[in-house]
Amino acid sequence: MAYGKAIELFLVDGDANGLITAELSNWNGKAIKIPRTDVKTCERDDIKEAGVYFLFCQEDDGTDSVYIGEAENVRDRLIQHMNDYNNGKEPYYWNIAVIFTGRDLNKAHIRYLENKLVTIARECKHYTVLTKTTYSNTVLKESQIASMEEFIDNVRVLINTLGYNVLVPAPQVKDTTQYLYCKGNNADAKGFLSPGGLTVLKGSRTSDHISRAFDTYRRGYYQLRCQLIANKTIIDDVFQVDYEFTSPSAASSIILGRSSSGNMDWKSADGIALKDL
Repeated sequence: MAYGKAIELFLVDGDANGLITAELSNWNGKAIKIPRTDVKTCERDDIKEAGVYFLFCQEDDGTDSVYIGEAENVRDRLIQHMNDYNNGKEPYYWNIAVIFTGRDLNKAHIRYLENKLVTIARECKHYTVLTKTTYSNTVLKESQIASMEEFIDNVRVLINTLGYNVLVPAPQVKDTTQYLYCKGNNADAKGFLSPGGLTVLKGSRTSDHISRAFDTYRRGYYQLRCQLIANKTIIDDVFQVDYEFTSPSAASSIILGRSSSGNMDWKSADGIALKDL
């Protein structure tokens, strides 16, 4: 049974685009969302603690990416990232950092957290994960592992609350789920409406043909299709995992390889268009 959670969001500067802290009741951890432009001038003690952090970027092609890391002094590590970018040692530019610190976190804890969070983010596939390597063989006691898994559950809640679905898995099918189908031009896909839009199920097939105008008139969808192929969500025109799109039209455009109205091209098993359901 899921229980409600009380979350306290605090706009430190009174600005929703500035520094924000987020805390859960009865948890000694904390989330801190900070713009890149505020890092060097911020002297808060909590961002100088040991913790894990997410650096959110947007690539030149419009796709979202994230770097997940760990540090014994997170502020110093973020400044190092900024200096590396300025010196040409780091290719990506991030705008927002979300930091998670907690009482009594040590090097072993944050290495364990980093490895698990990177794994989860890669499985969720909402963002391209820029982290190359992690410490995968960190040894912790059984009680410490339980504590860190609880920490990860709370990170999931808070980072999603702050507006980043990097750790959100694809929605699950329920007994009441009504399936929808999108077919045409060698495409054959199955999905369902979900909280974030429409989820296409693993095994769905996309068209092996892309219309000439697809990358001209709906360039964002064309880039998304390329991203899904690059991160192996789609291999040989077949979805390898369940994937949630932000709208039915986004899903049907990717599947059909052309500009598409999801309200018309997604249909029930008996052929009723989504707009009429």
